[in-house]
Amino acid sequence: MRSRREAPKMEEAAPEKDNLASVDHILLVLSGKGGVGKSTITSELALALRNAGKKVGILDIDLCGPSIPRMLNTLNSAVHQCDAGWVPVYVDKEKTISVMSIGFLLETQDEAVIWRGPKKTALIKQFISDVAWGELDYLIVDTPPGTSDEHISVVESLRRYKPDGAVLVTTPQAVSIGDVRRELTFCKKTGLPVLGIIENMSGFVCPNCSECTNVFSTGGGEALAQESGVPFLGRVPLDPQLTRSLEEGRDFIQAFPESATFDAISNIAQKVLNDVGKPSALDT
Repeated sequence: MRSRREAPKMEEAAPEKDNLASVDHILLVLSGKGGVGKSTITSELALALRNAGKKVGILDIDLCGPSIPRMLNTLNSAVHQCDAGWVPVYVDKEKTISVMSIGFLLETQDEAVIWRGPKKTALIKQFISDVAWGELDYLIVDTPPGTSDEHISVVESLRRYKPDGAVLVTTPQAVSIGDVRRELTFCKKTGLPVLGIIENMSGFVCPNCSECTNVFSTGGGEALAQESGVPFLGRVPLDPQLTRSLEEGRDFIQAFPESATFDAISNIAQKVLNDVGKPSALDT
C-alpha cells in the first residue's frame, strides 16, 4: 500500500494547510454501544503500536465523555497554538504518542459538554483540519457510542484521506453484539472499510494464578465476524492490572509484559500492522 507521504500530488489545487498530509494510516475505533471499552482499546492499541516502533496520534472525538487524557496520564495538559494550528499533547518525551481531546479544552474536568449537533460537528471538523500532527504512522480516532452526528462528521471529513478502516469493539453479550451489527451497517452505508472486530471483556484473568474465567458469555464477537465476513482480531480479557494502569495513567504494555491481556493486545496490534489496507467482505 502506498504511503500517504509518497502519494502523488493531485492536479486540483490543494488547500493551503493540510495537517493530515504526513499521516500514513487512519483508523477509527467504533461500537454501537457505550461501556464496551473503545477508549481502552484505543489507548492500548496506540501503546502496542508504539511498542512496535510506530509513531501514533490519538484523536478523541468522544466530546461528552473524553477518557483518553486520564488513561494516558495527560489530564492536566494544555493545548498550544503554532502556525499550522493546535499542537497536540505528547504522552512521552520522545513524542511517539500525541493526543488531541476536548478534555484539554475544558476549564475543569467536571464541566459538562451540553452541545447540539452543529456545534459538535464544527469542533470535529476543526480537530481534523487544525491539529498539527506532523509525521505519524497511525492516527487512531476514538469515537463515542452509536452512529450519530459525530460519526457522520468524522467519516465525511476524513473521506478525502481514504481512512484505512474501522476497528469495531464489542463485549460477548447479545445486547452488545446487536448494536455492533448496526455499526457494521453504518460502515457499509458510509463506505468505511472494516478492519475487524475485537471482543473485549472476554473472560476474567485472575491476578494470582493468571487463569482466565468466562464471567460473561464468550465467542459472540467471533461469531459476528464470521457471520459478517470480516476479520476477527481477537479477545481481550478483563484484567485488574489493566484497570489499575488505566486509572493511574500507566503504560500497561510496558508494566505487565507477562499478562495474558498483554499477549491479546499485542496480537491484535500485529494483525492491524499486517492487515491495514486489505479490504474486508463489506467493501465488495
